[in-house]
Amino acid sequence: MHILRHWDQHPQAGPGVLCEQPHYRLGLYTEQLYDCLLSDLLGWTVVARNLPVRAGGVTLGELDFVVRNPHTGDNEHHEIAIKFYLGYPYNNPIGVRWYGPNARDRLDLKSERMLHLQSQRCRLPETLDTLAAADIEPPSVSRIFMPGYLFYPFDIELPTPVSADANHLRGRWLSLSDACQRTDTDTWVILRKPDWLGPWSQPQAPEADAIADIFREIEISNTPRLMATLTFDTATGLWHEAGRHFVVPDSWPGC
Repeated sequence: MHILRHWDQHPQAGPGVLCEQPHYRLGLYTEQLYDCLLSDLLGWTVVARNLPVRAGGVTLGELDFVVRNPHTGDNEHHEIAIKFYLGYPYNNPIGVRWYGPNARDRLDLKSERMLHLQSQRCRLPETLDTLAAADIEPPSVSRIFMPGYLFYPFDIELPTPVSADANHLRGRWLSLSDACQRTDTDTWVILRKPDWLGPWSQPQAPEADAIADIFREIEISNTPRLMATLTFDTATGLWHEAGRHFVVPDSWPGC
């Protein structure tokens, strides 16, 4: 789109969120970008964001976005969650489960919650009372957006989960022990949040020795880390992401 190219070439002309230091909380930063997409790019009105729903002094939840659709004139309720799930195969009736880097998070549980709880929140009497108190017209429709990546094992082919789009973004994952045995890690770099959100590029070559420090960090913290494999593009003079993968502790997912 022309406006995106213009913002890229003239950052000062674009929305502040595109020039500011990204928020370290990935979910909050995603909401900020979604707000920008709706209001600054598409021309929708963000009526409310993170609107808490309470009853008797107890918070029942919140509405991520209430937005005015300029094409219909109606309010809509939008729930958004950025997610990264790794497929783990079991040799038992469980089959395959898709875990987040923090294995307490699972695709099936999150999808169930989004579909049957969060997206249905506007039907609650308490929500309708909250909207009325704020003089907000009740949304006519609720929509769910769950962008992100699915990561498949390096050495095992898994079926795509039925809840995922066929053209979803994807990567691979492997254990720390397997990663330490590879001979191609000299082009790997670690991706820190919020750089998980889009393809990475950098002007300098990957530091071949730096990955050993990252592997030690994984072992000590017992926490998965997201990596990108870079290739050099002579046309741009930059190292660009050619693929991404999680390296997980050998004990992961631990359940």
